[in-house]
Amino acid sequence: MALRGQLLRLLRTQHRHTCQPSRAQSVAVLGAPFSQGQKRGGVEHGPKVIRDAGLIERLSCLDYSVHDFGDLDFHYLEKDEPYMGVKFPRTVGAANKMLSGAVSRGVGAGHTLVMLGGDHSLAIGSVSGHAQQCPDLCLIWVDAHADINTPMTSPSGNLHGQPVAFMLKELQDKVQDIPGFSWTKPFLSSRDLVYIGLRDVDPGEYHILKSLGIQYFTMRDIDRLGIQRVMEVTLDSLLARKQRPIHLSFDIDAFDPSLAPATGTPVNGGLTYREGIYITEEIHNTGLLSAMDLVEVNPVLGANSEAVEATASLAVDVIASCLGQTREGAHRSINVIPSEKNDTEQLCL
Repeated sequence: MALRGQLLRLLRTQHRHTCQPSRAQSVAVLGAPFSQGQKRGGVEHGPKVIRDAGLIERLSCLDYSVHDFGDLDFHYLEKDEPYMGVKFPRTVGAANKMLSGAVSRGVGAGHTLVMLGGDHSLAIGSVSGHAQQCPDLCLIWVDAHADINTPMTSPSGNLHGQPVAFMLKELQDKVQDIPGFSWTKPFLSSRDLVYIGLRDVDPGEYHILKSLGIQYFTMRDIDRLGIQRVMEVTLDSLLARKQRPIHLSFDIDAFDPSLAPATGTPVNGGLTYREGIYITEEIHNTGLLSAMDLVEVNPVLGANSEAVEATASLAVDVIASCLGQTREGAHRSINVIPSEKNDTEQLCL
């Protein structure tokens, strides 16, 4: 088993995914300041506080050219009545349609795409836009919540708890024609999805996970197996059949609230810093990360400025680790040992 895992990791470093024949040398950062997928205001400010925490400077210290494409300009409809209990369906649908097109263009241009949310309903647009360019992608969902409720099983009607249901082919007959979503159709198979960090799953979601045989790891599983084994099984499950692009959708509430307090639905007993960064390091090491989401940073919900800064800084660490920052250093390529530092190099220390 250990030898098989070593061989698979070697193959993953040698093969690249179909929509990007070699690891992208550029990163596109795209802000999605949107909050209508849930009820708590403030999450629309997530992209700004993540940038303010030094994201662009951190990424510039890695071996990429970094392009900050700014924030999308979403429009909130004045009249957007609930439909079958789903709240703000037309507004959320329109926002995701806009985001899908932007992500598709970014990935199609050869960038590794980083989407800054916003709430997690935005994953509908982010993952579907990625899938337009990379239809064979797989999805790693790191979150305290499964976000796989259908409109009929959702206790709240909030769409940030339903995005995965809109993606899965197996749930096509369970997600009715919701206003605002005629532009998208299910595109992902349940075997192309793995969850990590679950600890607050609704009854309907639990039934879906079990009935579809979706691979998932709760925090109990992480305690029992260890994060190294969890990542081995995750990557083998998704990549053993063939090498393909990875979409990582990372909700900051996957971490324990002591580390990420400024978020809308915190749940005790989450990932430690070391576990979260190990996940992202292993994903980077595959050479197959093509796009990622970092969502649900809400500065309004931080008890004080320190709580907001800690959450935003953690988001920057997650993104940078996905893109090659390691706990051994950033490993920016250099040809000679410099005799003196310029201002840019000082930023990268």
